[in-house]
Amino acid sequence: VVVVTGGASGIGRSLCERFALEGASAVVVADIDSDGIKSTLSNMKASTKGLGVQCDVSNEDDVNNLVSEALGKFGHIDLFCSNAGIFTAGGEEVANESWQNIWDINVMSHIFASRAVLPSMLERGEGYLLNTSSAAGLLTQLGAAGYAVTKSAAVSFAEWIKITYGNKGIGVSCLCPQAVRTAMTAGGAGVAGVDGMLEPDVVANDVLKAIEEETFLVLPHEEVAEYVKRKANDRDRWIAGMQRLQVQFEDFLMPGKEKD
Repeated sequence: VVVVTGGASGIGRSLCERFALEGASAVVVADIDSDGIKSTLSNMKASTKGLGVQCDVSNEDDVNNLVSEALGKFGHIDLFCSNAGIFTAGGEEVANESWQNIWDINVMSHIFASRAVLPSMLERGEGYLLNTSSAAGLLTQLGAAGYAVTKSAAVSFAEWIKITYGNKGIGVSCLCPQAVRTAMTAGGAGVAGVDGMLEPDVVANDVLKAIEEETFLVLPHEEVAEYVKRKANDRDRWIAGMQRLQVQFEDFLMPGKEKD
């Protein structure tokens, strides 16, 4: 029994379809987009039981309701994919409301999900969490401070859950892709597309492999692993390189801004 937030489109939709194809007995499609939920359910393998739940992942009551509905209908949850997320451009000047919104969706949603689903998983002595972050959570995101900060926090929280509950039957994987062809990249991938744009179904394949092998980091763009090593080995050098990249992409990041 699998629950996927952000299941109406993009990576979430591909995950739902792939889990159904691989023989999941039930897939719960959660999203704020009710029409998208129906579309995903209609594309899933007919032999898989489907349940659609409209859910705002930034609202803990909604997340609690999602878990309650899934448990009530199917009795247990084997895998919870906390996948929903948003992108906000800009830096420190972004309004407090926008900072709070991206924090609630990109970070608190994972915390809400863990609070809601872990008790029943720990009682059974088994369960799996897939938390979607981004390569930005391991590196950074030029032109988008809120995205970089919240995705870093999402990776850190997933690590903490794995460390704390990994010996109690709880598996954890953290998905950290670069550019994926979703609504988030519809206007262009920018610097995130430096290593190419992947299709969501390719990412879904990597997720299944990671879960089978219980690999913590899921890196659909293999180059990210090397970038992380460079950052760890010499952070000052890595920052200098990112500063050069910032200058290179400044026209894209801040169009119309006068250069010195």
